[in-house]
Amino acid sequence: MEKGDLKLINKGEEEEMELQGYRLCRWRLALVGFGVLCTGGFLLLLLYWMPEWCVKSTCTRTTARDAEVVLLRSTDEFRRWFLARVQVMLAPGSNPFHSLETQTTSPSSPHSSPFSNPAASPVANGHTPHPSDGSPAQELKSRFSDYQPTQIRYFTLHSTKYYWSHEVQNFQVLIGLEDLQPKCSTIHKEHTTGLTRNQQEYRKLFFGVNDIAVKVPSVFKLLIKEVLNPFYIFQLFSVILWSADEYYYYAVAIVFMSVVSIATSLYTIKKQYIMLHDMVTAHSVVRVSVCRANKDIEEILSTDLVPGDVMVIPNNGTIMPCDAVLVSGTCIVNESMLTGESVPVTKTNLPNSAEGEGDSAYNTEEHKRHTLFCGTNVIQTRFYTDELVKAVVVRTGFSTAKGQLVRSILYPKPTDFKLYRDAYLFLLCLVAVAGIGFIYSIVLSVMHEVPAKTIIIESLDIITITVPPALPAAMTAGIVYAQRRLKQSGIFCISPQRINICGQINLFCFDKTGTLTEDGLDLWGVQRVENSSFHLSEENAYKENLVKSQFVACMATCHSLTKIEGQLSGDPLDLKMFEATGWILEEATEEETSLHNRIMPTVVRPPKQLLPPEPALSSEQDMELYELSSAYEIGIVRQFPFSSALQRMSVVARLLGEKRMDAYMKGAPEVVASLCKNETVPQDFAEVLEDYTKQGFRVIALAHRRLESKLSWHKVQNISRDHIETNMEFLGLIIMQNKLKTETPGILQDLHRANIRTVMVTGDNMLTAISVARDCGMIPPDDTVIIADAHPPHFGQPARITWRYADKPSKTTRYEDVNISLEDVCDEPKPKEQYHFAMNGKSFATIAEHFPDMLQKLVLRGTVFARMAPDQKTQLIEALQGVDYYVGMCGDGANDCGALKRAHGGISLSELEASVASPFTSRTPNISCVPSLIREGRAALITSFCVFKFMALYSIIQYISVTLLYSILSNLGDLQFLFIDIAIILIIVFTMSLNPAWKDLVPRRPPSGLISGPLLFSVLTQILICLGFQILTFLWVQKQAWYTPWTPFTDVCNHSSHLNVSDLNGTDLDEHNIQNFENTSLFYVSSFQYLIVAIVFSKGKPFRQPSYKNWPFVLSTVGLYIFLLFILFHPVESIDETLEIVCVPFEWRLKLFLIIIVNAAVSVLVETFILDIVLWKLVFSRDKQGNFGIPPAAPTPQGGIDLQVYKRLSWLSCLRKRAPKARYMHLAKELMVDPDWPPKPTTTTEANCSTYDIRINS
Repeated sequence: MEKGDLKLINKGEEEEMELQGYRLCRWRLALVGFGVLCTGGFLLLLLYWMPEWCVKSTCTRTTARDAEVVLLRSTDEFRRWFLARVQVMLAPGSNPFHSLETQTTSPSSPHSSPFSNPAASPVANGHTPHPSDGSPAQELKSRFSDYQPTQIRYFTLHSTKYYWSHEVQNFQVLIGLEDLQPKCSTIHKEHTTGLTRNQQEYRKLFFGVNDIAVKVPSVFKLLIKEVLNPFYIFQLFSVILWSADEYYYYAVAIVFMSVVSIATSLYTIKKQYIMLHDMVTAHSVVRVSVCRANKDIEEILSTDLVPGDVMVIPNNGTIMPCDAVLVSGTCIVNESMLTGESVPVTKTNLPNSAEGEGDSAYNTEEHKRHTLFCGTNVIQTRFYTDELVKAVVVRTGFSTAKGQLVRSILYPKPTDFKLYRDAYLFLLCLVAVAGIGFIYSIVLSVMHEVPAKTIIIESLDIITITVPPALPAAMTAGIVYAQRRLKQSGIFCISPQRINICGQINLFCFDKTGTLTEDGLDLWGVQRVENSSFHLSEENAYKENLVKSQFVACMATCHSLTKIEGQLSGDPLDLKMFEATGWILEEATEEETSLHNRIMPTVVRPPKQLLPPEPALSSEQDMELYELSSAYEIGIVRQFPFSSALQRMSVVARLLGEKRMDAYMKGAPEVVASLCKNETVPQDFAEVLEDYTKQGFRVIALAHRRLESKLSWHKVQNISRDHIETNMEFLGLIIMQNKLKTETPGILQDLHRANIRTVMVTGDNMLTAISVARDCGMIPPDDTVIIADAHPPHFGQPARITWRYADKPSKTTRYEDVNISLEDVCDEPKPKEQYHFAMNGKSFATIAEHFPDMLQKLVLRGTVFARMAPDQKTQLIEALQGVDYYVGMCGDGANDCGALKRAHGGISLSELEASVASPFTSRTPNISCVPSLIREGRAALITSFCVFKFMALYSIIQYISVTLLYSILSNLGDLQFLFIDIAIILIIVFTMSLNPAWKDLVPRRPPSGLISGPLLFSVLTQILICLGFQILTFLWVQKQAWYTPWTPFTDVCNHSSHLNVSDLNGTDLDEHNIQNFENTSLFYVSSFQYLIVAIVFSKGKPFRQPSYKNWPFVLSTVGLYIFLLFILFHPVESIDETLEIVCVPFEWRLKLFLIIIVNAAVSVLVETFILDIVLWKLVFSRDKQGNFGIPPAAPTPQGGIDLQVYKRLSWLSCLRKRAPKARYMHLAKELMVDPDWPPKPTTTTEANCSTYDIRINS
């Protein structure tokens, strides 16, 4: 092991980090301590802000194994630094899953050895786990007291413990039972007996207390953390400086602002912590029953649970305190905490397959239908005879699903947005400007032999002027107002910083069912199969002649419905299907259970009116025999729940009185047909299915199989679903109608007009999805859809993609070869037929793995992604973000959580008011919330730009004034500063942010960053204008005939001498030389300049409502204008004395007014004409709106680039030889000149090392 090695922890995961080991160095610590004393504690602050400097300045590099301190750096785009202290824990062994009896007892063993003496007590989580004599932990310790304890090294970061592993020579996280990678059969065989108390205490040392501890920090801790923010430290420095310069009023005002800001921030943070704490602790500590290895059932607190414990789920349900896999019985669970959907889910016991027969390693994601997740509500349980419903604990604490969710809230990733990065760069520019002023003021003061104290104070004062203290509060105002407006529109936000990012969204993904289409499915009809051929379609199955058919039996049994408080509850599709049969579902009573040999929790039967009429009977005995024989009931013996990966579900059922059982299956037609005997599937199956799916129907296929008589109930409970779901007989199709929501087409058309691409991501059938995409306008009728069928490597054959062209509604020829002419981007483009790619989840996975470069090209024009699993939806979002799209995602909450969290702006249509799974949640159950969110995002983004530009100009204007006054050894007065900063700046900033969003979405987007041509041009031109007019004022006043250096005895106002010479005996000398003609003139001009740039920068259309509709802003600016004009033309002695303004002749006041009028005219002319009309169209549109690969506005919403715009932009592109900034633009530009793109129909692309071979299929 080399010294100073670099380790990688959480490899391949979202929280992947580089790790370096360090050891504390005493002489370095002493040197740093001396530096802290010399700098008055500033060095300590710097090391607090920069963890990497802290570690490198106080420690020396060492191996990770011997480290006392670890320095970690994230490998994502943020490259954040973290440090953690390595701690040592004593334990009887190093592996929590080893049996204590089998631990190595040799004192020389470095890896696992029990305790040596009672004094060596193991410590976990800062607590001793054996507080009193006689406890299990105390017995554990005394039992191994003769042996050397093992030292376990670990560190804690973000509520996760990382333990040193000798086997892999790295730090690892102990997740739970999954660390053993047990197979399903192994869990049944080795983990269902329970743990002994000793084993439970031993594992608790490693896994800690089963508690998701959200500690609410004390107000003092929060205050210290908030106050140590660099911004507040800078404010503290400013206040001290102003106090030293006797600017008490301004210092007090800033302190007041800071106190209000800190108090508000502390209140908000504390409230969020309390809300999260209350959400987590609700029902988190409960009493649970666990099975011990000696078959006893013991009641313990849920905080004592460890992975491997066998938990008994109570009959009346519970809130799950951990993640556990069900090994016996069935549970009905509400998982709304995780998914946002309150539809009850049936959880069945983990299949116990024989070794090698479909026995896979247990995984919480793959086996989620058998896993009870922490925080979910078990509504009720079902069990057979006296068997308890048991679950094996697999994860505890922060490793659980709920724990991971809470961790993502406690430790969120920073928001990566160009605006914020540019803001820091802009502040650095202001600091550089301040540095110039700092040097200038020092040189000037030294030349005039100013005292050293004054030089220091005035030089540092320049820095506090240039970097505005109110900037963060001002930037936040627009977001807060937007959040309030969103709330009024029924959109709730838990991540306010994302509102600005939503203003940049140029692509929106939509789930289909429940989002674009109605949530509820209606049964359109059924099409049964008999003798391998389809019957004519029928409206429903509620008929006497079908009541005893296998088709209806399948509809009545193959579902996951349950009765909760007497009401049928479950998946909406299952509900519609079951209701269409007219059958009755009953939970099995004890009497009914005995009839079915105690095997069924649920019984279904048809209503009596559908059964054949009863014949006349002669005796009571005959009556009883008949009732027994004519009772037509089906009991559900075993359920294999629906799996999105398998795209099917099945049940094993038995008809009352029958010895043999039946298997029923329903699912995606293609999947069901592939599991049926070929001779039972009609020959025209593909054509019939395609006909329905192209019309937009959702099609479900049914199948049946008579099981062997040798299969008993016990065998069925342990059999793999692969044994059941094979050699089925095809029964027919159920056709469900999923209507478009009335708002969908109109909203999508609005998005298309705004040049926002729309993409469908669904778990439904490919052709159904394409049909819906055409119906809602996502794909125009005349556009071509290219289906990419990808196949992974098979029997030595490389991975390949087969391209085929889907039918157009107006054409009859299948797989038509479409000639798409592609011209050079710099030539005038010719009209060409537009195309869209469609693919399913399997193809997407294959292309992502074997054709990564191809995937980027496909997502550029991919419009329909069907049969997508939840994790694939997230991968698609990442792929789109990888080519620089700003991606939005809209889903109904179920299965979309990962994608909603990953997208730049995810909005859930869940009915829950605030879903922790999505940054935005809409109360309105349709996509009308999407344009509202984007409009508010654009308005907030433009507001942020306006405020930032205004604050930058405010600083520079004040900086110019002060710098000019420094040249005559003067400055602005204390109350002048106060008037400008409080009365003008704060009022204007907080009112100019109130403009509501514009009513329509326009085709262009706001800029994404401050470092862009138009914005820089705007700021720099306004700076030059203000600089020019202030210099003009400063020099012009000195050229006036009446000008003379001002003294208290100076009288240039003729009849207004009393304004200057009142009570001269009591007049103190003006030590700071505040009162002079230059100061007064610059104060008037600069005060008007603040208002001028506020109006100029307060942009309205096309992203915000016009400023004249913002009444608070209008009243504020008009009020300030009136006040300033009043004191300019009608001096008031008390006001002039307060603001330290001197009297100037009336003709100079008129000249000042002329300067202000010309200044305003030039500012407005430059900003509105030159910037908005000329530069916006020529530079900004080219820079940001070159819609390479983005659909144009109507009338062809999803096709390509409008030809005239395209012509101009292409010409500009060629003229300037500038490559597009966004990767998707660059790719689209390349593909325009690629003669082999898009792929021709009936061709195949094969993966061949790093190249692709394209073959024509014969």
